[in-house]
Amino acid sequence: MLQGTRAAVIGGSIAGLLAARVLSEHYSDVVICERDRLPVDITDRKGVPQGRHAHALLSAGRRALEALFPGLADELAAQGALKVDIEGLRWFDNGGYHARCTGIEALLASRALLETQVRKRVTALPNVRVVDGCDVDSLIMDSSRVIGVRTHRVSSGGSGEDFEAELVIDASGRGSQTPAWLDASGFQKPVEESIRVALGYSTRLFRRRPEHLDGDFAMIIPSAPPGRRGGAMLAIEHDRWMVTLFGVLGDHPPIDAAGYLEFARTLPAPDVYETIKNAEPLSDPLPFKYPGSTRRRYERLTLLPDGLLAFGDSICSFNPIYGQGMSVAARQALALRDCLSEGSDGFAKRFFTAAAKVIDNPWTMAVGGDLRYPSVAGPRTQMGEFINWYLGKVHIAARRDPAVTFAFHSVANLLADPPSLLNPRVALRVARGNIGARQ
Repeated sequence: MLQGTRAAVIGGSIAGLLAARVLSEHYSDVVICERDRLPVDITDRKGVPQGRHAHALLSAGRRALEALFPGLADELAAQGALKVDIEGLRWFDNGGYHARCTGIEALLASRALLETQVRKRVTALPNVRVVDGCDVDSLIMDSSRVIGVRTHRVSSGGSGEDFEAELVIDASGRGSQTPAWLDASGFQKPVEESIRVALGYSTRLFRRRPEHLDGDFAMIIPSAPPGRRGGAMLAIEHDRWMVTLFGVLGDHPPIDAAGYLEFARTLPAPDVYETIKNAEPLSDPLPFKYPGSTRRRYERLTLLPDGLLAFGDSICSFNPIYGQGMSVAARQALALRDCLSEGSDGFAKRFFTAAAKVIDNPWTMAVGGDLRYPSVAGPRTQMGEFINWYLGKVHIAARRDPAVTFAFHSVANLLADPPSLLNPRVALRVARGNIGARQ
C-alpha cells in the first residue's frame, strides 16, 4: 500500500537497511544515504567499528528478520552461518555453568556476512537505492515539517545532492545529529539517559576445530561483580572462532598476543583460554572502546516536526556486551511497519511510543546489569536491587535445572518479558535450586 513518493534513510547499516525494507512497502522511491563507500564483497567497514567484534542475533531478532526477509537464515547458512539450538551454548555466570536446555534457536554469523546479505536483499528491491560516500549535513525544513536532507560527498568534500522526501528516518547510530537538528530548528531535544561503564574489547579470530569445546558452538562468560572481566567465543562462518575479551570500568584487555592470552587465562571460567592457547590465530587482537549506553526519550516529546523519525541506535544505543542492538532494531522495524499501516495521523508519536515499548525491557536488563557495579552512576531503586539479587539466585538454580536455564534464556533472547522469571512456577524452581547450593 503506497502512501508517499519518496522516503530518505540516513545510514546504511543494519538499522537503516531494515527501515528501508519497511519503507519500500509504502513509498515509490526509498533512498539510503550512507557515509561509507560500501564494499562489494563480505568485509568489515570503517563506519561499523564494532563490526569486527562478537555480535549476537538474539532469537527474537532472528524471527523479526525472517518476517522481513523470508528465507534469510537459510541464505546465511548456505554461506557458512550456523543455524543451531541453544543446547550447544556454554554459559558461565555468577560462579557456575548453566545446565543445558533446548528449544531456542540461534543463528551465528559475522556482522559483515549478516549485513552484506541484508543489504543484498534490500538493494534488490526495485524502489530502493543506496547513495554511498554521501554524508547528510542537515535537514531541509519547511515551517514545521521536514521535507528532505542536504548532503555532501565525503571523498571530495564538495556539495552533494539535496534529496526531497516526505519522510526522513535517521538511522545513523549513536552519533545521531537529530537532537542538534531539532534544537537548531526550534524544537525541543529529547532527554538523554546515559549509563557509563567504560567498556573495552579486544577481539581475535582463530581456526575452529571439531574437537574445540567438544563440538559446542559458543562460550559466554559475562562479567559479574566484583570481577570486571568477561569473554565471548562464538563460532562463525568458514570454521572460525570469533573471540572477544572485554573488561568494564577501564579494565581493558591488551592487544598484544601475549597479553591477550594472559587476559583470557584470568577469566572466571577456563574454557576460552583452554581452547585458544593452542589454536591457530587468524588475526591480530583488535581493540574497541565503548563509553556506555545512551537512550533518547523521543516518546516523551510533545512537539515533533512532521516527516522525521529516529531509529535504531539513534534512539537507544545499548552496552554491546548484552547483544541486544540488532535484535531491537529488527523489532523496531516491525513496529514501524505496523505504524505505517495504520496511516499518517499522529504517525511520529505512535512510532516513538511503539519503539519505546520495544526498547523498555532490554534497556531495563542492560541498565540493571551495569548498575550491579557500585561505581557506575545511575538511578538505583529497591526494585532494581531486588531484581539483581534475584537474578543471582536464578543463575545458581540454573546450574542444576534446565527449566530455569530455559526461562532465563527466553528473557535474554527477548522471547519473554523479565517478569516471567517471577512466575510462581519458575520462582519455586529457583527457590528449590538454591537450597543447599554453594553461593
